[in-house]
Amino acid sequence: MNAIQKSEAIKSSLRKGFQDGSSKMARRKCYGYEVGSDGKLVVNPDEAKVVCWIFEQYLAGDSLGKIAAGLERQGIPSPTGKPRWNREAIDKLLSNEKYTGRVLLQKTLSIGAVQIENNGLMERYLYTGSHEAIISDEMFIAVQQKKLKRTKNSEKIIAMKPTF
Repeated sequence: MNAIQKSEAIKSSLRKGFQDGSSKMARRKCYGYEVGSDGKLVVNPDEAKVVCWIFEQYLAGDSLGKIAAGLERQGIPSPTGKPRWNREAIDKLLSNEKYTGRVLLQKTLSIGAVQIENNGLMERYLYTGSHEAIISDEMFIAVQQKKLKRTKNSEKIIAMKPTF
């Protein structure tokens, strides 16, 4: 099996897991959650408070930089354990539907060595009820709308359309 065939076999296996609900990607840990003994995501209460604070501050009008400075001032380490949060980490956190108790898989695609956003090129898979939410649907949607208003490219598409 050559490298291209192996790559296609791996991608096919991942997609099968997305389709039948067996993908371990849905249980991938992110800030605010831990992996429980049963392999499922469970809320980390201390980190969940930070997640809520970040969403609230953004809705209150704070910039990503101001939120990062506030976290540093409070002595809250970043998800990687560093003393400083960066804007990109906060932006990704604010865009992560996982905090609503859902998981959207196949948001990106690999084309060769490049990853691109999946804007309808392939089916995406939304798992619901897979773990406890940290923030409400309403707060998540409000943040996505505010992000769209603040962005220079206002034609950007929200990763998870409010269909719930």
